[in-house]
Amino acid sequence: MTPSTPLTVERLRHPLKFRLLQVRRVVRLSPYMVCITFTGDDLADFISASFDDHLKVFLPHPGETAPALPTLGPDGPVYPQGRSKPITRDYTPRRYDAATGELDIEFVLHDAGPATLWAAQAQPGQCIGIGGPRGSFVIPTGYDWHLLVGDESALPAIARRLEELPAGCQAHAFLSVGHEAARLTLQSAAQLHLTWLTADSPHRQADSMLAALQQWATPTGQGYAWVAGELAMVRAVRSLLLERGWDKARVRAASYWKQGEMASHETLDD
Repeated sequence: MTPSTPLTVERLRHPLKFRLLQVRRVVRLSPYMVCITFTGDDLADFISASFDDHLKVFLPHPGETAPALPTLGPDGPVYPQGRSKPITRDYTPRRYDAATGELDIEFVLHDAGPATLWAAQAQPGQCIGIGGPRGSFVIPTGYDWHLLVGDESALPAIARRLEELPAGCQAHAFLSVGHEAARLTLQSAAQLHLTWLTADSPHRQADSMLAALQQWATPTGQGYAWVAGELAMVRAVRSLLLERGWDKARVRAASYWKQGEMASHETLDD
């Protein structure tokens, strides 16, 4: 697949800032996903230019009312002396509204980890911290079609992307979840071709995703593929696309988590 018209990805850098935020409201989207809306004066100059931006979320330890946020020193973040470093995880900024001063982050409730435990009990007035985004990888919306592949961890980014895509293009979304009840209602002005897959383990999710994509016919015109989720699945999907002759420059693949590890995040590029 060799596009005839250049469509250039833009890489942006943003000043690194650490912000203290308060919960404004909590909405349960499914038994396995909760949307938490944050607010606070620190959001005044917040920037998120791409649907796959990620934030460093700082969570308080049990018994704390707020996490100990670092300041930015000459050699990187500097934490307050005498305070425990906060629990940190990476999350997608699902929605930012500068007019209302609101930031939405969607949390997958998938295990008994510290982020899940915090999100499951979150109440208005509670505090977290965030850092970033440090940069944005801006993929043009002007392609004829967009392939979006992901598991539950990628649902917030894919939902945001679908909402951003304009009419006149196609969106082909392949989404894998552990339970049918984890499926969400997704909106897009683009012509949406949506495939939900359900499997009860990362290994089976990877197998079912590969099987579905092997049956998928690449549309005509210029396209871009974005893939995110568990590391093994992302690697397998990226390899399949490249084996089918896709240009590496038109495939963005990121691991949002790795089975058996905590706080894993990496972009696949060789």
